[in-house]
Amino acid sequence: MADRELPPVADHSPPPSTEAAAASQRPDRPRWLTILLRVLLGIVIALFLVWAILFITKGRFLKGTFEKIASNSTERQVRVGGDFQFYFNPINVKFLAEGLTVSNPAWAGGGNFLEARKFDSQIATLTFLFGKRRMNWLGLDGAKVDLAWDADHRRNTWTFGDPNAKGEPFDMPVIRQAAVSNSGLRYTDPSMRVLANVRFHTVEARDSKVASAVRFEGDGRARGTPFTLTGALLSPNAVLAGGRNQLAVTIRAVDAVGTITGTLREPTELEGSDLKVDLRGRNLAHLFEVFGLTVPDTRRYHLASAFTKRGEEWRFTGLRGTFGDSDLSGGFSVFQREPRVFLTADLATRTLDMLDVAPFIGYNPDRLNAEGKSGTITQVGGTPRLLPDTPLNIAALKNFDAKVDWKVRQVRSKNVPISNIKLGLTLDNRLLTLSPLNFTMARGTVLSDIRINARRTPVFTNYDIRLTPTPMGKLLAGFGVAEAGTSGTVSARVKMTGSGDSVRTSLANSNGRIAFILPKGTFWTRNIQLSELDVGTFVQKMFEDKLKKPVEINCGLIGFTVRNGVAAADPILIDTSKNVMLGRGGFSFKTEAIDLAFRADSKKFSLFAGQSPVGINGYFAKPGISVLSPELLGRAGAGLGLAVVATPVAGLLAFVDVGDAKSAACGPVLAGATAQAQRTTKGKPRDDVGQGTTAKDEDGKGSGEEKKKQRKKFLGIF
Repeated sequence: MADRELPPVADHSPPPSTEAAAASQRPDRPRWLTILLRVLLGIVIALFLVWAILFITKGRFLKGTFEKIASNSTERQVRVGGDFQFYFNPINVKFLAEGLTVSNPAWAGGGNFLEARKFDSQIATLTFLFGKRRMNWLGLDGAKVDLAWDADHRRNTWTFGDPNAKGEPFDMPVIRQAAVSNSGLRYTDPSMRVLANVRFHTVEARDSKVASAVRFEGDGRARGTPFTLTGALLSPNAVLAGGRNQLAVTIRAVDAVGTITGTLREPTELEGSDLKVDLRGRNLAHLFEVFGLTVPDTRRYHLASAFTKRGEEWRFTGLRGTFGDSDLSGGFSVFQREPRVFLTADLATRTLDMLDVAPFIGYNPDRLNAEGKSGTITQVGGTPRLLPDTPLNIAALKNFDAKVDWKVRQVRSKNVPISNIKLGLTLDNRLLTLSPLNFTMARGTVLSDIRINARRTPVFTNYDIRLTPTPMGKLLAGFGVAEAGTSGTVSARVKMTGSGDSVRTSLANSNGRIAFILPKGTFWTRNIQLSELDVGTFVQKMFEDKLKKPVEINCGLIGFTVRNGVAAADPILIDTSKNVMLGRGGFSFKTEAIDLAFRADSKKFSLFAGQSPVGINGYFAKPGISVLSPELLGRAGAGLGLAVVATPVAGLLAFVDVGDAKSAACGPVLAGATAQAQRTTKGKPRDDVGQGTTAKDEDGKGSGEEKKKQRKKFLGIF
């Protein structure tokens, strides 16, 4: 029995549950994860408690802490005289301060940057953390803001912290909705001479919305010029519904009225806005002066364009309009950059009226419009002056840099056939470059590079102007002379430097060379015969109806050397198939006096030839021609004497041209060489050019002895 096997004992314990089985199979949670979860839970609970405490107490107990921290961080005195609230509602920050003041930095001379009876706001917390300041709500009552730069335009009142730190550009926070009453702002910039005051009309909130428009007005002075502005945000609640704000502003300054209309992405944000600008007034230069920029004077204008802001760029596109009787299209941009504003423009004009060109070279368009050609002439000391004397606005050139491209298809002019103007203008720290300044004239092309250096005192200008071969007939036709029978061309170059802040003063102190080259071609016979006063041949051809028969021009050079504003012929030499035309004298940019004489020596025997100079005298504004020179009178006297002593036929001998003119070697002529380099066809130096000069001093008269010597020297070569 001992060996009998006992029956198994039954297990009456309950089977293990499914959860227990799963727990027994799950690995243990890491201790660090448990701690982390508990810490995060604690932070959430703590934040909730902070939120709850702030929400219940409205954060009023933080008033002293706020004043201390704000004062230390801004290095200004920040005070709250009345109620203070700072809490999350529910996630955006609710900030309210009554009797809030923020002082100005010491250099601003005291006062407050901000003061408000009531400052109430809802600040978007998340966007604030990521660097974009946005207020969903701003309520202001009795608020005044003082925005100011120092005299050096280096520090400003809205850059907080170190009061000597460089001022940052004003960055307006985005304000989606506002209620404003009895508030305004003041802006001053002594260096730009700008003072502005803007006042906001009272706006009341109703049911979390404001009235249908936020209206404002203001006035001030910009560079001594008063201006006014009125405007409104016409739909301040549209943003809350996903729409855009409608803006309308009208600005009046000097003789100009400008309106800005369109939509804003946010009520206080110009970035990416869709705006339209309309400007009209009497003179565009007056308006640009308000902004410290300089442009030539214009007649009455009306311009319209789209307008927006991209970063530091203020962009005007789709420009269309007129100034005077000319049209203008294109676009331009203004970049807010240091140390100067940068202006870029790409402009086009279909038709430019000659009257509207006048301001670009210093003439007054209103006077020209009223007086015609005489509007270009002024009287100085009893003598007429033609060269413009309008000074360059050097002070304005310090304020901005520029790069402008302007194309003009056609110039409307009665006499001068100009078209296809291409202007490239660059301004870099008072260095003004007009390159290229090209245009088509009578099927020729004028190529110009002009450099005006206002960094120097006085202003120094470098002129380089070239005329490509141009048909003389077409060119003369533009001045009212029939072109038939003339196939010759002319090319030219003006290369000079001058000092002075106007066209007249610059040329009056200029040095360099002017040369017009005439290659082989034909001219009217009449032009040649009149120049040499060959009365016999002229009359003969007139009766034979051969007045317009072409005369061959072999080559010609009309050259001047300019020293201290006085241009002396160097040389004037035109070689034709029948004669050699010579010139002496010159002109003065100082007095604008002209003292030139031309004579043509025949290569063939000719009877009744005066062989006497044709004089061109007077002034640029009023030139004169003198045919009866002392030499011609002397020949007439000699002829009369011979006729009395001998016979009337003998009197004709005084007017005989034996035809001994020396033909010119065309190589030096076509190369524009000076008188010293000129040669005859036999290779010998010419002794009949390069000895004339001008004699008039600054008053245009000169001393009697000097004029005697010059006259003897001038006429003695003939």
